[in-house]
Amino acid sequence: MTPSPKLPLEGLKIVELGHYIAAPFATRLLADLGAEVIKVEPPDGDPVRGWGSSVEGHAVWFSVHGRNKLSVTLDLKKPEDRDRLAALLQRADALVENFRAGYLERIGLGPDVLQAANPRLIIGRISGYGQGGPYRDKPAFGAIGEAMGGLRHLTANPGQTDYPPPRCGVSISDDLAGMYCAMAVVAACWQVKGDPAARGRVVDVDLVSSVFSLMEGMLPEYGLFGWVRQPQGAAIKTAAPTNTYPCADGKWLCIAGNSDLIFKRLMDAIGRSEMAEDPRFANNAGRCANVGELDEAIADWTRQRDAATAEAVLEAAEVPCSRLFDMADCATDPHFRDRSWVMEVADPLIGQVLHPAAPFRFDGVAPRAMVRWTGPAAGAHNDLVFGAVARGESAPLRP
Repeated sequence: MTPSPKLPLEGLKIVELGHYIAAPFATRLLADLGAEVIKVEPPDGDPVRGWGSSVEGHAVWFSVHGRNKLSVTLDLKKPEDRDRLAALLQRADALVENFRAGYLERIGLGPDVLQAANPRLIIGRISGYGQGGPYRDKPAFGAIGEAMGGLRHLTANPGQTDYPPPRCGVSISDDLAGMYCAMAVVAACWQVKGDPAARGRVVDVDLVSSVFSLMEGMLPEYGLFGWVRQPQGAAIKTAAPTNTYPCADGKWLCIAGNSDLIFKRLMDAIGRSEMAEDPRFANNAGRCANVGELDEAIADWTRQRDAATAEAVLEAAEVPCSRLFDMADCATDPHFRDRSWVMEVADPLIGQVLHPAAPFRFDGVAPRAMVRWTGPAAGAHNDLVFGAVARGESAPLRP
C-alpha cells in the first residue's frame, strides 16, 4: 500500500474548545494541514450542528466544518469533566478557544492553571473585542466585527440610504479571526519547538481588529488628511475602469481593465477604439477622473450581450473579467474541478457530498489527501481519545 503523503503539521496536537465559527474555522485549517485536532463539544454538540440544511439530523455544513477532527464531548460545568479536559491538554501543543473573554478563568481553567499543568502549552483565544480593553466583556458575533471593524460602512451602494449596508454573505470576521489565530498559533508553536526552555504563550485574537486589519491605507489617510473612505459600490475609486456591468440575460460581468495596455485591448474589444486614443483616458488618473463616461460605454456594450458571450469576447482579448459566479457555477466549472477546488467526498453520516479543497497546495500532496475524513458525530471519539489519555499515550490519534 502506498503510504499517505506527509502533511506539514503532522505531529502537532491541538485541542479545540470552539463553538459556532471562529475557533472551529481556525482548527479546520490546522487539521487540513495535518495537525491532530480534538474538538471538545458540549454533550449536545456544537450549536452550529443545528444550522442550515441537514440529512437525517446531521448538519451538511458540519461535514466540512468538522472535517479531519476528532470529536469528544464534555460538560465543562462538571468538575470531573474539567479535570478530563485538563488531562487532555497535558498532551497537547495548543488550545484554541472562542468563548467570551474571561470564560476560561471563570470556570477555573485560565492560562495560569493550564500552563501550570503544561508549561509549554500555546493558548489561542478568539473573542469579540480581545482579552482586555473597555469592551472586553461585551458580547459579539461576526456581524459586530464587520460593523465595528469598518467593513460594513463600505458595503453600501453610494447614495443609497433606504436600505442598510449589506453583510458580505459569509461570516467574514469569524473566518478572518480564525485564519489569524491559526497563523499565530503555528508561529507560537514554532517558537516553543525551537527553544527547549521556552514557555507557552497566549495568543489574543479578536473579531473587530481582524476586520480592521483589512482597511488598507484608510487609517493613515485619515490620520494625515482627515479623509474617510466612503462606499464605492462595485467600483474601485483608485483604478478605472474596474466595475461590474449589467448583461442582457440579467447577470453581471466584472471587468478589470485598469492598466494602460489592458484598457486599450478592452476598448478595441467593445468597438470603442477611439476612447483608447482619447488623451483624457491616456492614464489611470485620467480614466478615474472620467470614469462615468467609461462605465457608460462599457455598460452599453454588455447590455447587448448575455454574460457568457461578453465574457468570452473579453477573455479572447485578454481582458481580466468574470461573470459573478453563484455556487452552481463554482460546483460545475471545469477549472474548479480540475484543480479539485470542488471534490466529491464520501461522508458516512450524510452520503456523497461536495467539499471545498483546502486553500493551499503542497508539492507531492494531492488535494484529496488533505481531506482524511469528514465531520464526525458529536462524541464519536470519546473512547479513542480518553482511552489514550488514561493510558498516557502521546502518539497522534486517528479514527
